[in-house]
Amino acid sequence: GSGGFRKRKHDNFPHGQRREEKENVNPPSALMTSFKSFQLELDTRHDKYERLVKLSRDITIESKRTIFLLHRFTSAPNGEEILSESEVKLDAVRRKIKQVAQELIGEDMYQFHRAISPGLQEYVEAVSFQYFIKTRSLISVEEINKQLIFTAEDREETTNMTSNSHDKQPHTWSLKVTPVDYLLGVADLTGELMRLCISSVGNGDIDTPFELSQFLRQIYDGFTFIGNTGPYEVSKKLYTLKQSLAKVENACYTLKVRGSEIPKHMLADVFSTKTELIDQDEGLP
Repeated sequence: GSGGFRKRKHDNFPHGQRREEKENVNPPSALMTSFKSFQLELDTRHDKYERLVKLSRDITIESKRTIFLLHRFTSAPNGEEILSESEVKLDAVRRKIKQVAQELIGEDMYQFHRAISPGLQEYVEAVSFQYFIKTRSLISVEEINKQLIFTAEDREETTNMTSNSHDKQPHTWSLKVTPVDYLLGVADLTGELMRLCISSVGNGDIDTPFELSQFLRQIYDGFTFIGNTGPYEVSKKLYTLKQSLAKVENACYTLKVRGSEIPKHMLADVFSTKTELIDQDEGLP
């Protein structure tokens, strides 16, 4: 009729038949199959990258908590309890690093290095801080990497290994800290040593600042040998390292010159005001 709708030509064919004819007209080519495989590979790599970012964030948080715990070493009545508790926390951090090593099985670590680098730097800072409190020396990168060799001994992993027996996975995992991550972690360590110096003086420890001053001077001399030839991040943290050394040397100067006339309970206040003056002169916030 005059008021009816006009039927389209293809309305006489079912919808499913039209789809089959379209697929027959444009069959999946080899190029589309290749792009679908590329898409699957990129999605898998992106998901793994996100998992590594989350693990690195957890490693950073737990390492910071370990550092905060170790700062109580100077004021705690029994320092051995603090060290043993810090070792338990570091073992928990290493279990997280073990998951990172398992994620990187068969992968090039440097493709995912940006995802895990912040956590590794914070872990190096925590381990080196604990090592300095124990031995008054700097831990080497080889010693750190020895602690990051893992075996499948946990109960969860043995169950996973038996359930996935068709996947031939190695029974040991390892993750190596790169030299850049090690240097950046040591550079951050100097800030914690500066805080340790101020807190130890506040607790009446007069010998620790002079030990820290000599130790930080050796680290600073080592970084100056690298200079601008190293990575950009290392040279960028050299300025912060210099500020930490200046604060510790200023504390030692105050102890040497005015230590006898200032009461011990007021030394920490004097150091804090002097460090604020140094920050203002250098334009630091």
